Amino acid sequence: MYSLDKQPLGIYEKAMPGGATWREKLSQAREAGYDFVEMSVDESDDRLSRLDWSGVERLALVKDMLETGVPINSLCLSGHRRFPLGSEDPVRRSAGLEIMKKSVVLAADLGIRNIQLAGYDVYYSPGNARTRELFLQGLEQAVEWASRAEVMLSIEIMDHPFVNSISRFLEISDRISSPWLTVYPDIGNISAWGNDVEREFTRGINKITAIHLKDTLAVSGVFSGQFKEVPFGEGCVDFTEFFRILNRLNYAGPFLIEMWTEKSSDPLHEIRVARKWIQERMEEARV
Repeated sequence: MYSLDKQPLGIYEKAMPGGATWREKLSQAREAGYDFVEMSVDESDDRLSRLDWSGVERLALVKDMLETGVPINSLCLSGHRRFPLGSEDPVRRSAGLEIMKKSVVLAADLGIRNIQLAGYDVYYSPGNARTRELFLQGLEQAVEWASRAEVMLSIEIMDHPFVNSISRFLEISDRISSPWLTVYPDIGNISAWGNDVEREFTRGINKITAIHLKDTLAVSGVFSGQFKEVPFGEGCVDFTEFFRILNRLNYAGPFLIEMWTEKSSDPLHEIRVARKWIQERMEEARV
């Protein structure tokens, strides 16, 4: 059963062993000490096909969650890299909207509370004023659908300059004011871009629904940064100070450890080590 007695710590699906069934993934997450899993719907045909699961398939996954005691609380929707909401190609943009609509329905059916949207207008091509406006128009439609389904949309602070700070999200929120549109900060990304961490989280604390935990290497004048697969403790994030900031701000929402270890030799060992390391930093912050 879902517990309200502690702050939830989840694990990203792509950290789990590749090829495992959903029941296996949920059980493995529980055994490794995690409270929930974040599902990935990325740009691959395989993961996009989840949006077309039958009612029987959806019910089977709900049963797996209830019987293992590990819910899927959030959905990482990165399929918009391939079909961006800001695309100037109307066919690709229409496909992006359809992905968005289906994602809201899937979340509602599975009891997923939060869809994490990538904070960029386009990904594989240069953006401009028109792609930004098209993205915002698509987001307005997405928020309308999410509102009807009572599903939260949370924009992630990205490895992309379009939304690389909470302050930039708040500019979007000023235009699209809705309780169903919030922010999903990634402390690794925020740190790598050189943001003032305390200022950013203080400004956005009332709009934060979840936080990604990962380490990164900072962007500089001669280095574009490294936003993935930096071992905890070897990057630019000061995790102990970060957790102290969150304690002062009374943040009580979930954390999600974001890793890409599904193809490593022992993913379960790696996610156990990561959880232990993060919990040690949390303990340090309480002193």
